[in-house]
Amino acid sequence: MARGQWFGQRPAERLADADSVAVIGLGRFGRSLARELVATGTEVLGIDSDEEVVQSLNGQLTHVVRADSTKDEVLRQLAVHEYDRAVVGIGSNIEASLLTTSLLLRYDSVQIWAKAISHAHAQILEQLGVPHVIRPEHDMGKRVAHLVRGSMQDFIEVEDGFVMVRTTPPAEFVGIPLGTSNLRPKYDVTIVAFRPQGGTWTYASNTTVLTEDDTIMVAGDVKKAEAFSRLR
Repeated sequence: MARGQWFGQRPAERLADADSVAVIGLGRFGRSLARELVATGTEVLGIDSDEEVVQSLNGQLTHVVRADSTKDEVLRQLAVHEYDRAVVGIGSNIEASLLTTSLLLRYDSVQIWAKAISHAHAQILEQLGVPHVIRPEHDMGKRVAHLVRGSMQDFIEVEDGFVMVRTTPPAEFVGIPLGTSNLRPKYDVTIVAFRPQGGTWTYASNTTVLTEDDTIMVAGDVKKAEAFSRLR
């Protein structure tokens, strides 16, 4: 079997099922991701080369093991090739990141997410054929930059140039039905949901009448959504 020490119940045959994820590299990003997955009911196999890191996660993940993820025989012994999903969270060791990812790409059934720590790292991963390249620091920087520029409470980029923004309603849209507000022709954005103060989120409709204390979710082009969030 693979070198290293297992923590958690070791599977007799196959660990992976339809709701299992292998997280390889348990630094700050990998640990946070793995814990969040477990918190939402997902079975997680955590893999890291550092025994201290592995021991620190004992009891927090479904399975956690110290192992060298750059070796094909190790990944196969851990049944990673049977997983539907795997996340490579290795960042500081780019060589290990690329070797591990290239091995995972041989497993046709595995959907791969890989962390990149730089533009060059991301480019190489994309050239290898990784469908989901993650740049946490870069993405967070972009998100915070948009929050700083506008009057938004939250900002989520759905696709390049298309966003969802959480903000408060401008005065001109308070107290009238959205269907009569001329919102989309005038600003080319859509209010898709709203939440009254102390209430819960509800889908917006043409008959929705907002108050100044409501919170709204706006969808649209990034520049137009930002501009809309700055209206008062």
